Amino acid sequence: MTSAQQPVPARPTSRDVARAAGVSQATVSLVLGGKWPGRVSEVTAQRVREAAAELGYRPNLAARSLRLGRTRTALLVVPALTNEFFARVYTGAAALAAEHDFGVVLYPSPDGTGPARDPFASARAALDGVIASSMAADALDALHGADLPLVMLDSDPSDTGPAAHVNLDIADGMRQVTDHLLGLGHRRFLHLASAVDTWTFAVRAEALHDALGAAGDATVRTVRAPLDVGAGREAAEQALAVAGARPTAIVCDDDILAAGACKAARRLGLRVPDELSVTGFDDLALATALEPELTTVRLPAEQVGRRGMEALLAVLDGRRAGQGGLPVELVARGSTAPPPAARA
Repeated sequence: MTSAQQPVPARPTSRDVARAAGVSQATVSLVLGGKWPGRVSEVTAQRVREAAAELGYRPNLAARSLRLGRTRTALLVVPALTNEFFARVYTGAAALAAEHDFGVVLYPSPDGTGPARDPFASARAALDGVIASSMAADALDALHGADLPLVMLDSDPSDTGPAAHVNLDIADGMRQVTDHLLGLGHRRFLHLASAVDTWTFAVRAEALHDALGAAGDATVRTVRAPLDVGAGREAAEQALAVAGARPTAIVCDDDILAAGACKAARRLGLRVPDELSVTGFDDLALATALEPELTTVRLPAEQVGRRGMEALLAVLDGRRAGQGGLPVELVARGSTAPPPAARA
């Protein structure tokens, strides 16, 4: 018999895995479906996983989808991917989804934060659920009527529409920025705020104003700009050129605006941080590409994606999604220092 005539080995089945592990097919289904905690011991679950690996067993996802009436596909709705934060959110969501034999379809709003066309002829037939950033909420209009479970990222937790929320502790991040700058001696602030009207930026503004108000002797002026380096530069340059006492620190709603603020300072002949401190928010790769490197708030973007996928899986399984904001961390770098008067 030639090699072309060799019989094709039969694909291992869940029955083969059950026999090799010495358990029932139901136990194999629970373990490989990720539903074993509380029903099967860790030792047994490990034995099933090892047997499946040795046999080269892979679940028949098409058959499972037909049986469960699910496509095992989630939609991740984000702004246009001009910001690496959302690329990292996708990475985290896709990694966890793969562990559960789910796929993640990325759906960026083509205009950044505006509405988008329906990505599917029938979203209900093509998807099991949706994970969406609040910055792309308008894009969800295309999915109205699909009646899909929705998990919102970085959005107002009091909104009862979504099945679950996954939030960062944004307010604490802004408090960390404010405490850092106040501790250095700054009292005159400029807030370079995002022009995007979303919950996350409203929280940043409120936390900043509350913290500076509590300081008693601090002042803050707010200017807004689109999330673009050029727009941030123009807004900061105009604000810094206004007659009167110039701010000694610019607090920016994200790193992109902070890059614009640094360019504005350079154009006006102001040295960062000797004459002007600048802070960002997100800790993008851009933060360490600037010179001096940017003091900013590190947001665990991949963890946001993972937590969003975890919440959707919980909703689909009829379980309660986890609560509580993800912690964030101030990263102090070279763009902040005491104001000139404090060093004199």
